[in-house]
Amino acid sequence: MKLMIRAHDLAVKGEDNIVRKLDEYGLDGIQLVAYKCIDGVGYTEGSLTSERAKNIAETLRDAGKQIALLGAYFNPVHPTREKSMHGESMFREYLSLSRELGCPIVGSETGSYMGDPWGYHPDNRTEEARDRVVATFTALSDYASEVGASVAIEGAFNHVCYSPDVLYNVVKRIGRDNVRVIFDLYNYLDISNYTNAYSILNRGHELYGSDILLYHLKDFTVDGDRLKQCPVGQGILDYRTVLGEIYAHNPNAVLVLEGTVGEDIPGAVSYLRGIMDNITSK
Repeated sequence: MKLMIRAHDLAVKGEDNIVRKLDEYGLDGIQLVAYKCIDGVGYTEGSLTSERAKNIAETLRDAGKQIALLGAYFNPVHPTREKSMHGESMFREYLSLSRELGCPIVGSETGSYMGDPWGYHPDNRTEEARDRVVATFTALSDYASEVGASVAIEGAFNHVCYSPDVLYNVVKRIGRDNVRVIFDLYNYLDISNYTNAYSILNRGHELYGSDILLYHLKDFTVDGDRLKQCPVGQGILDYRTVLGEIYAHNPNAVLVLEGTVGEDIPGAVSYLRGIMDNITSK
């Protein structure tokens, strides 16, 4: 198994500084959202050039670090159509640059009719919402095929694909071989189901098995009637159980820390590495 982090959680700018931080923390690579961590790159078309993309890839590759996913997250069901169209255009642009970036996989979540933020909205759980997601990602998957890339989709409790089963059905309806799944256990949890967390993880493996591209690692505590995200290793998730389940299905899994930042990163890495070493040595 490989342990990585979202590049923008390192709180540095530029590929050289990203590599330095990865070495400092003993991490294997990143999930890259370029406009959040690369100087001079914004969330506008043409902002990331082919030349710059190649330099980013070369810097990471020469340092022995991997880019596991390109994040171009957008809301495909945003009530403001211009926003969803812009997000889709940016996703296509990252697909077109994915080979230069050394990672031919671009990912997104499935969005919410709330707009901003992407919270719960009753229309998210309708057939119309799923139809829109299927149509959007079918078109993106077809474009990805043209440029030799793949699309990765991530579910979340408050979004259109609110459970592993709903996401599975959407992926089946898309019906393209170049669609992969990002599994974020915390994303599927809320106050009504968090005690079933390990069953939800198991269900994800029943549905997807080794087709899961990567896993996002988060942790949480319970604060009254809501869940509160916290650094990995400081919450109530038992990562011996989580990583054991992951390893049983995907021994070469890519694990990506998400939302663990600053001085909490070394402790989370040490905690996870210890569990990983114990699991893989058996």
